[in-house]
Amino acid sequence: MNVVIALTITGILNLLGSIFNYRKITPLLSIIGLAAAIVFNAMYWNSNQSFFNHMMVMDNYAVAFGAICIVLAAVLIIFYNRFLGEDDHHLPEVLSIIVFSVAGAIVMVSYTNLLMLFLGVEILSISFYILAGLKRKDLGSNEAAMKYFLMGAFSTGFLLFGIALIYGTTASFDLSAIAAFVKLNGAATNYILLGGVLMILVGLLFKVAAAPFHFWTPDVYQGAPTIITAFFATVGKIASFGAFYRLFSLCFAPIASEWSGVIMVVAIITMFIGNISALQQKSLKRMLAYSSIAHAGYMLLALLSPNYMGASAILYYSIAYGISSMAAFVILHIIQTKTGTDEAMGFTGLAQKNKTLAFITAISMLSLSGIPLTAGFFGKFYLFSSAIEGGYVLLVCLSVVNSFISIYYYFKPVIESYFKNSHTDTVIELKNTEAVLLILLSIATIALGILPGFVPSI
Repeated sequence: MNVVIALTITGILNLLGSIFNYRKITPLLSIIGLAAAIVFNAMYWNSNQSFFNHMMVMDNYAVAFGAICIVLAAVLIIFYNRFLGEDDHHLPEVLSIIVFSVAGAIVMVSYTNLLMLFLGVEILSISFYILAGLKRKDLGSNEAAMKYFLMGAFSTGFLLFGIALIYGTTASFDLSAIAAFVKLNGAATNYILLGGVLMILVGLLFKVAAAPFHFWTPDVYQGAPTIITAFFATVGKIASFGAFYRLFSLCFAPIASEWSGVIMVVAIITMFIGNISALQQKSLKRMLAYSSIAHAGYMLLALLSPNYMGASAILYYSIAYGISSMAAFVILHIIQTKTGTDEAMGFTGLAQKNKTLAFITAISMLSLSGIPLTAGFFGKFYLFSSAIEGGYVLLVCLSVVNSFISIYYYFKPVIESYFKNSHTDTVIELKNTEAVLLILLSIATIALGILPGFVPSI
């Protein structure tokens, strides 16, 4: 499989950067490797090729989600190199871990065998545990890495136990064989199968940071370097939801009545906990962490949608959420570096200091809150429409209420930027590379809000 091979080779070459003294070119090497991966990935569009004895498949679903993860990882690597690369003596190793984690994400969105799901989850998770603790001399970063590792290991136990129960019932790890067994036998009287489904559900709900398995998210997001947090919130969440939706829509749709009620309750709790907790945060980094929990609640609606609508809805939402969150975290890193605070007051008078940065801040926050003419609006529109098609009108009404709640905290930095005057002489400038990338993210956000049909159906 050329995509995984290209990413693996790139990661190995980065690891050798310090040994053979070419660490300065490892960022460029990483971008070239990711560019090769995106080309190989695009070549599989409409091909449905399977690999590793039918344990993985590159269908349009896998290609689309893989493309999002690769592009966002490339953007993150550029930002990481620009902001932290010069001071990071372990830059080749960090870039290698990021690239390896993308390989794990590709496996997670393209698996057709539960063993490959477990392998992809572990490749991604172990990479994230290391990235969370990059600031070795910072107590918060150490705490983030340890908490992420312990909670991640605990959730992996649930996932593996669930896979074991599914195998014990169906005698197969293959998704098509499991789907055929479930369709033929159901789960009304098969409590081992149902237990396996619920165990897997617990493990995957942890990975997407849904309540009540969300408690690790604020501390991990706050303790990790802000640029790395952007990676967790975008690529990590998108890959996890890609894996989540593939499994439940393909294998467990015939017994949706057995688990849809759990998803509905979890979605409601997740949205309210995420948004209400975000209202109370002074730290914008912690606020964005809780908002990512709320977004997980919205994305769970796709699991309750008809298959022909849910896949396209969650794809569009993933793109909208990914580009907006990436921009928001990068801007927060810039403001935090310049002002020494990650609270809303750091944005005070930003429109006077840097009009471009203030505008990009506004666009990303408008999109995350779901305001029209941004990608986030149509992302929520598609999710809500698909859930209504599935008959979950009350759930959609509660989701809309939560969207209105989120406007309050998303508008805090916008109000500080445009409606309050700065009392400091802090200069906030953007270098050309950062400015171009942030502007491109904003253009993509607006373009998808005006031309939502640009994203293909899968």
